[in-house]
Amino acid sequence: MTTALIVIGVLVVAVIAFVVIGFNKLRTTDIGAQEALGGIDVQLTRRADLIPNLVETVKGYAAHEKDTLEQVTAARAHLQSAAAGDDVAAKAAADAEMQQALVRLNAVAEAYPDLKANAGFLDLQKQLNETENQISFARQYYNDAVATLNKVTQTIPWMFLTGIANVHEREFYDAPEGNETVPKVQF
Repeated sequence: MTTALIVIGVLVVAVIAFVVIGFNKLRTTDIGAQEALGGIDVQLTRRADLIPNLVETVKGYAAHEKDTLEQVTAARAHLQSAAAGDDVAAKAAADAEMQQALVRLNAVAEAYPDLKANAGFLDLQKQLNETENQISFARQYYNDAVATLNKVTQTIPWMFLTGIANVHEREFYDAPEGNETVPKVQF
């Protein structure tokens, strides 16, 4: 009888240890994905913060390009609201809208040689290019974290603990439909 109680006690301790380890693994992996999504938000917000300076610089040279400047401003507003939320698809769509608006804005800059030579404009373009690289890295980092999380939530034995840990599969940060083609800019 004593041996049976010892065996049962060891099994109970083993099950509890398994649940605790599994719970912690799932929660830690989920937190990693949340942090990675936050990294995208930081970079999207940084880009949105640079836009007003770029718009003001362009305004002085291209006052009649009002439509392009309004599109950039609207895209910035969408980007800020998407960065504040948790909807990955909305973030991707706002990101794509901003990229297209920046392409149009850069096309305006091409039409004004003095603007292209302006030190402030060049510095802002450099900062935006660096931010674009950081956004790309943040997206990849997030997708890697989501891939790890999704693997854990879909494999035995961890999948049996997803309900207890309240951790579920996440969606990847995918580019919206049509974002892989270069937008056409016409003036």
